Amino acid sequence: MTLKDKVAIVTGASRGIGEAIARKFCQEGASVMLCSRSAEGVAAIAESLSGEGGNAKSTQADISNKADVEALVDLTLQEFDRVDILVNNAGITRDTLFMRMKDEDWDAVIQTNLTGTAYCMRAVTRPMMRQRGGRIINISSVIGIVGNAGQANYAASKAGIIGLTKSVAKEVGSRGITVNAITPGFITTEMTEKISEADQQKMLEMIPAGSFGTPEDVAETALFLASDTARYITGQAVQVDGGMFM
Repeated sequence: MTLKDKVAIVTGASRGIGEAIARKFCQEGASVMLCSRSAEGVAAIAESLSGEGGNAKSTQADISNKADVEALVDLTLQEFDRVDILVNNAGITRDTLFMRMKDEDWDAVIQTNLTGTAYCMRAVTRPMMRQRGGRIINISSVIGIVGNAGQANYAASKAGIIGLTKSVAKEVGSRGITVNAITPGFITTEMTEKISEADQQKMLEMIPAGSFGTPEDVAETALFLASDTARYITGQAVQVDGGMFM
C-alpha cells in the first residue's frame, strides 16, 4: 500500500474533502488521526474507518486555538510515535460584500483558515525535522488565486496559504520535508450544495471537464503528494478544478 506504516493528521475530517482524504489514506495503509471542532462527527468517521479495517483515531480540536493544535500533535505522537503527513483541510466561510463585512467575520476566517494552518504546520515541523522527512499538504482554493465577490476574507486566507506553503517549503526542504498546496475548484460538498442551481449552472459552463469535482478527486491528489512518488515536488499549488481557471 502507498502509505503503509505512515502516520497522518487530517484536520476538518468530519465531512467532505477531509473525510475523503482520511478514508483514502486509511485505505492506503496509513494510521490517521482525524480532528474537527465536532467531536461526535469526527468520532463517527473514525469508527467507520476502523470498521473497514483502517487504523483511525479522532479528537476534538479547533485549529484556530494554538493550545488545541499543540494538544492534537502531542496526542498523535503519543498514539503513533511519529507524524509523517499533515493535511490542513479545516476551514470556514463568513461570506458578505467587503464593504459590509464585520471585523469579527474577517478575523474569524483569517484566524481559522490562515493562522490555524500556520499553527498546525509549525507544530509538526519539529518532529518532522527530527525524522528528516515529512509531507505537509495545505488545502487552499482557486478562490485564493482568482478571487470572488463576497468572499474577500476567504480569498485572502486561501491566497495567504499559498504564500505560506511556498515560504515554508523553502525553509524545510533540506530536511526532506515537502510542503504543497491543493487548490480545489467547484467540489460537490455540503458547502457547495447551498449555491443556487442557476449559479451552479453558470459555474459548470466555465469548466472544460464538463462536470463538478468530487472530494475523492482532491483525496487522490493528496494521496499522490503524500506518497514517496512526489518526493521531488514541493512549494507547488496544484489546481484540481477541471480546467475552470487556467
